[in-house]
Amino acid sequence: MDFPLARRAAARFDVVDETGSTNSDLRAHAADADAWPHLSTLVTRNQTAGRGRLDRTWVAPAGAALAVSILIRRALDPSIRGWIPLIAGVALADAVAAQLPDRVVAVKWPNDVLVDERKISGILAEVAGDAIIVGAGVNTAMTEQQLPVPTATSFAVSGGTVDEDRLLAEYLSAFDRLLEHLVATGDAMASGLHARATARSATLGRAVRVWLPGDGMLDGTAVALDGEGRLVVDADAESHVVSAGDVVHVRAN
Repeated sequence: MDFPLARRAAARFDVVDETGSTNSDLRAHAADADAWPHLSTLVTRNQTAGRGRLDRTWVAPAGAALAVSILIRRALDPSIRGWIPLIAGVALADAVAAQLPDRVVAVKWPNDVLVDERKISGILAEVAGDAIIVGAGVNTAMTEQQLPVPTATSFAVSGGTVDEDRLLAEYLSAFDRLLEHLVATGDAMASGLHARATARSATLGRAVRVWLPGDGMLDGTAVALDGEGRLVVDADAESHVVSAGDVVHVRAN
């Protein structure tokens, strides 16, 4: 597939048969702003050395998943940079939900896309000089046996066939719209992003366990997103603001 719809949604759109990491490839091009402008996108169906959050590896059988990375070149105030992963999560969740209308699609803070509580996509945002690279892996054709963990899923397992071109086009278009509204207003509330992220959240209102940097742990209830996209957790009669951490949804017994 040549991805005609997705090509129209990106400033530059390259597809490679195989690569170690689309994020790493874009990082290598980040200094060349003329050849790789804002919203340049790199895609593969065979990523062999992908990396997720907390340096976890991300691999999938060739042809069973999409890896897509976007190069962001926008001057962002530090107070709104934290929204970039959430923008990606909301945009990709919307694109997934459009093709799985009978499923519950939501975003686990900050940016895992869940289908019926199982992870179909993970997202990793990285700084590359003055640019930001946002990488996403989407499980498309993976069978139940190929999934890395029982809490994962794919389009195939969820009972749907995916139109990859439409998925990427809708993801890129939504990402661009949400980002430009945020840049224009400088405020997630005014841009509508805060409301969109709150509505798509699978985490808010849930009992959570947050593994914090430095091996700290916080047990409580996720109650809100603050103005910078951070997770507010009520625990021990206090509100804690979490800017980074690994969140586990705690299921009721």
